[in-house]
Amino acid sequence: MNDLENPIVHVLEAYKAAVFSKDVDAFMRLYDQQVRVFDAWGVWSYEGAAAWRGMIEGWFSSLGNERVKVTMDDVQTAGGQELAVVSAIVSYAGVSAEGEDLRSMQNRITWALKPEGSDWKIVHEHTSAPIDFNDSKAILQRQKAS
Repeated sequence: MNDLENPIVHVLEAYKAAVFSKDVDAFMRLYDQQVRVFDAWGVWSYEGAAAWRGMIEGWFSSLGNERVKVTMDDVQTAGGQELAVVSAIVSYAGVSAEGEDLRSMQNRITWALKPEGSDWKIVHEHTSAPIDFNDSKAILQRQKAS
């Protein structure tokens, strides 16, 4: 593992844990105050941590007693001491209070991160899903190439 991978792994694991526990404060600690987020859902962009926090609070509160398990595949990292870029395929799986899988979807995610003290903060997030040519609907499950 190179010097860049360890702090990036920490951010990935902290993201998963914050989402699963629906911990808005822990989630927002991963983001820079001036973060810009291009989300895939409903809003063109979120400018700054306060705007992003509002969306996250709404998401987590909408879950009721359900939780969301996040997994990341095909994680790729690049960068150096002053800036890192991470891309991955992210799966979000709804889980009932009893632990039953309810539904899932996938997105593509790209983060730009910069160091802040001993932590790395997400300064830009871009989430997307490809659009089907035939019906113009988002494709939320990746089809692996055969």
